[in-house]
Amino acid sequence: MISVIDTIELIKSVFLILSSIFVVLSAIGIIRYKDDLERVLYARIHILGVADVACIIALLVLGEPLLAASYFIFAPFASHAIANAYYYGEEKND
Repeated sequence: MISVIDTIELIKSVFLILSSIFVVLSAIGIIRYKDDLERVLYARIHILGVADVACIIALLVLGEPLLAASYFIFAPFASHAIANAYYYGEEKND
């Protein structure tokens, strides 16, 4: 008979596998976009959001809720800062 501890470990393993699949899918998405597309940075930041969610899930599964909460709070701020710097830093060819 499967004990409660074995069931919890099985659930943790499933979530970690799902998180790793999300990370691989986001890596494929980043590589797929070519640099000649207009506004490719925004698409890449969106794809990295998938990796952020995967990391948050992995941290929660590993029993680090405080680290997951801080990552959940600070990662969108970093993405916004990068996108804002790109938007205001690009040259206008009008």
